[in-house]
Amino acid sequence: MNKGTAVVGFILSFAAGMMLMWGIEKGGQGGLGSTASAKTPAGAWSDEASPVPVSSQDPSWGDRNAPVTIVLFSDFECPFCSRVEGTLNTVKQTYGKDKVRIVWKNQPLAFHKNAKPAAEAAQGVFEMAGIDAFWKFHELAFQNQRQLNTDNYVKWAQEAGVKNIEEFKKGLEDHRWAAKVDKDVALAQKLGVNGTPHSIINGISVSGAQPFDKFKEVIDAQIEKAKGLVASGTKPDQVYVKLSQEQHKAAPKPQEREPQEEDKSVWKVPVGDSPALGPDTALVTLVVFSDFQCPFCKRVEPTVKQVLDTYKDKVRLVWKHQPLSFHPRAEPAAQIAELAYKEKGAKGFWEARDALFESMPKLEDADLIEVAKKIGLSEAKAKQALATKQFKARIDADVELADNVQASGTPHFFVNGRRFVGAQPFEKFKEVIDEELKKAEELVKNGTAPKDVYASIIKNGKEPPPPERKEVPAPTSNNPWKGGANAKVVIQEFSEYQCPFCKRVEPTVKQILDTYGDKVKVVFRHKPLPFHPEAPLAAEATVEAFKQKGNAGFWKMHELIFENQTTPDGLKREALEKYAEQVGLDMTKFKAALDTRAHKAAVDADSNVADAAGISGTPAFVINGYFVSGAQPFAKFKKVIDRALAEAK
Repeated sequence: MNKGTAVVGFILSFAAGMMLMWGIEKGGQGGLGSTASAKTPAGAWSDEASPVPVSSQDPSWGDRNAPVTIVLFSDFECPFCSRVEGTLNTVKQTYGKDKVRIVWKNQPLAFHKNAKPAAEAAQGVFEMAGIDAFWKFHELAFQNQRQLNTDNYVKWAQEAGVKNIEEFKKGLEDHRWAAKVDKDVALAQKLGVNGTPHSIINGISVSGAQPFDKFKEVIDAQIEKAKGLVASGTKPDQVYVKLSQEQHKAAPKPQEREPQEEDKSVWKVPVGDSPALGPDTALVTLVVFSDFQCPFCKRVEPTVKQVLDTYKDKVRLVWKHQPLSFHPRAEPAAQIAELAYKEKGAKGFWEARDALFESMPKLEDADLIEVAKKIGLSEAKAKQALATKQFKARIDADVELADNVQASGTPHFFVNGRRFVGAQPFEKFKEVIDEELKKAEELVKNGTAPKDVYASIIKNGKEPPPPERKEVPAPTSNNPWKGGANAKVVIQEFSEYQCPFCKRVEPTVKQILDTYGDKVKVVFRHKPLPFHPEAPLAAEATVEAFKQKGNAGFWKMHELIFENQTTPDGLKREALEKYAEQVGLDMTKFKAALDTRAHKAAVDADSNVADAAGISGTPAFVINGYFVSGAQPFAKFKKVIDRALAEAK
């Protein structure tokens, strides 16, 4: 990332706004809201001298004197805003209130009809009950993002701590808090903030639901700058004003953006045995990667129906599953759709699709079983499909294909192999379909049978590039491992014990071992990150467990640390000693090893291997030289492992 430049800030902001405009959801995380928040500062305060002014009238988290201030422009109905919450939670956990202050600004987008009423309600909670109540309401609103309505605002305000509910109701009716929301929106427009979420860190724009590493890059640099200012005499409570004055530049207006050429590349997207609506002689095939919990996928359905009604037998629609990770009910819903396909064919599948979208957002097991019964499926078979994840292999295959063709969000279409993203209007569909129809008619005119048109078009289509490679030396006998001792595929995992993503990927690593057994060998290598102060000692504790009791001792210690990672004292010295006792280690030797930092060199050696290979984050995996970064889903690992296995043969 080109730090803080106006151009990058604009491009990311424009991209986020366009994704929302066209209606596409991308995989990610949610959940900034926390009932633990900063205390209201004594008396009013103001940083109005900043080009991005903030004051005690804004809900905030963190200390007034924190060296880094993140001003967050957000929208309670925006899925991307929900996603960035998880990243900001990590920011909070990593840096704490004394280093980072987060200030909330309202930016309800015009096409989110519930966003402004929710913003007014949240502002009312803040003014009537204070900062803690605001963050509680904020948390409830994002947790129930699809149930934004007045009744719920009142309910959540009560739960957050508003005492005079009748006054709160009257305030909502009178739009008492609209002026503050409008003021925030006016500031956003002045600053060139066009999309949400948009964070301004000490004046530097970070637009969109960016990962933690993007925030960390800017925050770390700002902490160092702040230290220099304070050392030269700037008061801590003036650091934000001074740095934002130096660093903030308004984003350029959208019309100043250089036009980009439309991508008309054709991708190889096989139909396979996926459910299709329309004849195989159709000259245009629309393959859609979709998700039953995605509001944009539901929103585009009337447009898709209009396409099919308009073009009739000239267009075929093919469904591929792409349940996004932050939609926990999308995969169970897909199970019911696949059961309908198995029991009643394509007609049954499309009937199930319609019923599932009609039921959304009610997609709990009981709701799904009602959908199954409504379309004539056996209740017992529906329950079995949900309990056993009967069609997991088929769904995973679609997810893997989505990854291959870089379909990272939903709804994501390919029109005769040509990428077409989001819930776009009919006119946009028509424009692309008409172009592809002309090409297809030309192929038929030159002798291609209609049923062979799609295969002919995608035959030489784009395929995914090979996975990124990282060269790291082979592990030694000093590295703990699981799986097959002589496996041809070696997975070296660089990880650490204070990283939440490292804990999150643990079930996926288990799934890899359960799936491949002795065909793979998973080797653990230490990479404690510099901003996780408790990670190095935890790593050294596991090295001592390995020294005393081999692989069994290491993995037991490893599991205990991750199990307790999020508890208040889970990585403290006392806790590590408790785990050592549970593992059955010689406590005299264990304490001596930690006292003398006997295994620091071993941990550093692993970390140096990662550094030499250009691996800076965790978790990170090197699979026979192929690199997988982050807590990726199983399908991502499977694709690389299968490739490595095939090459090993």
